[in-house]
Amino acid sequence: MYSDILEEVGLTPNESKIYESLLHQSEASVSQISVKSGVHRRNVYDALSRLTDKGLVFPIFQKGENTYKAVSPDKLVEILDEKRQRIDRILPDLRHLHDSDPKKDAAFIYKGLEGFKNYMRDLVRVSEDTYFLGAKALWFTPGIEKYYLTNFVQTAEKKGLKYFTLYDPRVKKECPQAIVEIRGEYKFLPKQYPTPGVVDIFGDYVVTFTSIDIGNFGEDGTIFVMVNPELAQTYRTWFQLIWDLV
Repeated sequence: MYSDILEEVGLTPNESKIYESLLHQSEASVSQISVKSGVHRRNVYDALSRLTDKGLVFPIFQKGENTYKAVSPDKLVEILDEKRQRIDRILPDLRHLHDSDPKKDAAFIYKGLEGFKNYMRDLVRVSEDTYFLGAKALWFTPGIEKYYLTNFVQTAEKKGLKYFTLYDPRVKKECPQAIVEIRGEYKFLPKQYPTPGVVDIFGDYVVTFTSIDIGNFGEDGTIFVMVNPELAQTYRTWFQLIWDLV
């Protein structure tokens, strides 16, 4: 039932099945674990050894066949915290490597919800005035933590950044909370100009979105990212023209 989630935190498929099966039992032998988890007996031994090393399972030594018992699931949180601490220690060096040779020209694609999160991280990382054209309140996409919007707004306020939003006309009716929570200066495009796309400009970035709904980027959306200072300035000029005319 929870194997997919357990795999997301770092367990292999066999480890996930075995650990979950042991949570249902006070203790179990290899044979019992194999039957309960559906993992072949010869693979159970290796998985149990790895789970023991990770501190999620411990053996109970006894005459005859040893049995195994699962440790409290709270251990999973400890494992994640330990991984986070290790990443935090090297994060400054990783950031330096990433930013030491910034590309003046680049083009790439982000896909799905994780890609959308990458785009939102870019907004905060670049931290320059931002222009949203045809905005559709995608911050409120199901599956996107509110942290990303809060982080953007707080960063903009802290650094004195400006952001201007030309909303898709449907936002006013279908997602009115966006106006209050996103803040910044905003206008609405005329009602005869709804579009399926969005263009965002910040720093040297021009970011375009396709196949999106109001307040919902979707799980399979595509984001096209172009990095070029002249192109970004061109889009800012076009944005300003539309802003002045609306």
